[in-house]
Amino acid sequence: MIQVKRSTLLAVIMLFVIFIVAFALYVTNFRTDTVARVNGKAISKDELYDYLVKQNGPQALDALIMQEIINQEAKKQNITVTDADIQKEMQKIVDYYGGEESFNQAIASSGYSVEDVKEDLIMNFKVKKLMEPVISISEDEMKNYFEENKNMFAQEEKVKASHILVDAEEKALEVREKLSKGEDFAELAKNYSLDTSNNQKGGDLGFFKRGEMVAEFEKAAFALEVGKISGPVKTEYGYHIIKVDEKISSKEPDYEDSIDEIKDIILEQKMQTQFYTWLDERYLEYKVENLLEK
Repeated sequence: MIQVKRSTLLAVIMLFVIFIVAFALYVTNFRTDTVARVNGKAISKDELYDYLVKQNGPQALDALIMQEIINQEAKKQNITVTDADIQKEMQKIVDYYGGEESFNQAIASSGYSVEDVKEDLIMNFKVKKLMEPVISISEDEMKNYFEENKNMFAQEEKVKASHILVDAEEKALEVREKLSKGEDFAELAKNYSLDTSNNQKGGDLGFFKRGEMVAEFEKAAFALEVGKISGPVKTEYGYHIIKVDEKISSKEPDYEDSIDEIKDIILEQKMQTQFYTWLDERYLEYKVENLLEK
């Protein structure tokens, strides 16, 4: 997931890249040389630029050089990153955060954007595809990892459900009556549900495991068959009408079913330790001129 389960190899690098690109755009858009004034005393954009270069310039430039080496190497080896690659990883990230709303809030609070995350993913994919052929992973390594981390590969029972939350049993019965007459669950959720975190998404709660919901809600949701709708379920939050959309049964860890995931985890780990060796080798092949050091 960039993996968001595991940190991306280039997260720190990309932060510097984003900083320097944003600053370049910022400076370009100024129509005057003055960026601030203190009691009428001007601070020029050249002063700001010099200060930022002094503080972060070498690291930011190193990041841009690394990025350019990776891009040129990927182009040389005809490596491409497809939209399908990005969408698959983006969905993993969204799921990790518990849905699009939580994901968007998280990246907004960090000063990131969806496009920044996608750029990180593209760069991470390129590095992964460049390094995968030169990283060896043995069958013994994979089996040992599985034995030492079996719990990671067990599949817990999960339910995907939607709900409509109201404040009174009478209103819950009213909603249930409308559903029995064929009215659309998602539309009723938009019009009736008090849960503002998901009512505009038809009450969709996504997948959840046992222990993640209040007891009364969990008991009802796990007891319902797929496609069925509950009667009013009372919890501390009010009265819920629950619809179960999908279920995933629990499953014991299985090595054969987990091979691809295990290989990917070990590859990511080895990339962390071998990336800079790989990069040093590319530095020897490429003509890199760092004019900031002159």
